[in-house]
Amino acid sequence: MHVPGHNSGRWLEDVPGEDLERLINAAPGREIATGKFDSPRSSARLAVNAFGYFFRNPCYLPPLPDCEDVEWPATSVNVEQSIRFPWQGGRHPWLDALISTPSALIGVESKRFEPFGRRSRNREGSAVSSTYWRAGWGDQMEGYQEVRNRIHDDKNLFIRLDAAQLFKHALALRTEVNRGGKHNGLTPILFYVYAEPAVWPESNVLVDEQEKIDHRQEIARFAQTVVSDEVRFVACSYRKLLTVWQRSENPGVRSHAEAVDLCFQP
Repeated sequence: MHVPGHNSGRWLEDVPGEDLERLINAAPGREIATGKFDSPRSSARLAVNAFGYFFRNPCYLPPLPDCEDVEWPATSVNVEQSIRFPWQGGRHPWLDALISTPSALIGVESKRFEPFGRRSRNREGSAVSSTYWRAGWGDQMEGYQEVRNRIHDDKNLFIRLDAAQLFKHALALRTEVNRGGKHNGLTPILFYVYAEPAVWPESNVLVDEQEKIDHRQEIARFAQTVVSDEVRFVACSYRKLLTVWQRSENPGVRSHAEAVDLCFQP
């Protein structure tokens, strides 16, 4: 099997690259045009290659870890998908992948190197504006609103986890399953999948192990806060996800998991 290295190819051999590239180019982030997608740090390239394998055959996707209780198989797997807040205007979230099953709508947010380094994720780029105090949360989203309130008061509460981005995704998912369209009535799930890379690609310096521990602890704190809310929050490492795929009865899925592991080493 040919597996492209970080600088020698954009797509794994077994994914429909042309189809996926059209979806990415339709998104406002201009990931490919700006060169971000081809960066050796790119989280989007990992996510789109990983989940893009199932774009044409969503039924091949194994049940996601801790989501086995919803109805499977998946009926659609899309990448770079927008879901809207319960108001007009402004910027609306884009998810790395959006998965539909007969009973659930699963929004996938993927991280790779972003949680690591010395920056506060909520100080840089994910401000909580007054917009997010509008009505539209429903009466079963108190945990996410608590996260909103706490990070508004303390920008350093979550250093490794972009909690502001996650609660915004949760609001949009909650809106989507209540708006009366094709996803109406589905169980909304926010699936956070994260890599724990060994080294920084440019320097080959080790990624700090304590930062990985801190990231996991922040995930656990976030998960506990929203545990009773309408939008279920599930966190999963890429290592755990690929282990599930490697155990699939479908040889193509097993081969794909090995290719993702070999190319991206998440």
